[in-house]
Amino acid sequence: MSGRKARKGSQSRSLSQAQEGGAARGSRGRPRWSADFRDKIAVLIAAVILVPLVVATFFTFYRSDQSDEPSAAPTPAGSAREPRAAIVDQLSLTEPDPAFVETATRQLEQAGYAVDYYPGEEVTVEFYRNLATLGHALVIFRVHSALGRNGDRAADWVTLFTADAFDETRYPEEGVKRTLSRVSYYEDSPPYFGIMPGFIKSSMLGNFADAIVIFMGCDGLKSATLAEAFVEKGARTVVAWDGLVSSSHTDAATERLLQHLLVDGLTVGGAVAQTMAEVGPDPAYGSSIQLYPPEGVASGP
Repeated sequence: MSGRKARKGSQSRSLSQAQEGGAARGSRGRPRWSADFRDKIAVLIAAVILVPLVVATFFTFYRSDQSDEPSAAPTPAGSAREPRAAIVDQLSLTEPDPAFVETATRQLEQAGYAVDYYPGEEVTVEFYRNLATLGHALVIFRVHSALGRNGDRAADWVTLFTADAFDETRYPEEGVKRTLSRVSYYEDSPPYFGIMPGFIKSSMLGNFADAIVIFMGCDGLKSATLAEAFVEKGARTVVAWDGLVSSSHTDAATERLLQHLLVDGLTVGGAVAQTMAEVGPDPAYGSSIQLYPPEGVASGP
């Protein structure tokens, strides 16, 4: 009796285990999950699907928003569209005019130019040699200039002054070619190197690439040789005085010239004519602003 009861109990337990196992499985032996477990699985699956989607959406909007902000990285050379202008102020060594420099810089910047200012001490022979490689669309020479001399007579070429003290042992090649000269402010003052038209043609590197060139010094178009050299070197047009001019008059006239050229949008020829109508010739020397080539150009910068 006790043995049978033991066997029945054993069968009963086995059946109970089988039934419990059956309760955990569906038909054909597949597991049957509880509702709570199924809900957890559904949440996990939704998270797996939705989280990458949310992350991708965030970065899409982030990149779109960032693209509207200016880059902090510098613009690669050659890709910028902003034109550049140069103010070559060799005259600052003897007759500085900070007010003119400030006004001209402001006018140029308001017209969209980036401005490079070169004070007198930087205006050397080597500076002139490399100037045309710097990519300026407009170059203003506030520089002493004068007709050259052959002995006691005036020559037919114009010289631009530098800040380099004259030394006949320097630049022997240019000395042989006669592209540099010896110049001085007064008869007994220390001599400096002068830039002759031949230097512009044969020793200057690069090309002015259709730039407008303005000479503020004396005699720039007393002879056409200097202007011809710059046009041959790629300049579009040259504006200069046809005789002696004081620094105060050339500063005032150049401010008006830039106003008409950059702000009023006149052609170079129109800006020259309007400037002369307003400021007139130099009151002491009677010189006027002229344009080379004389027929001018069709439009401003």
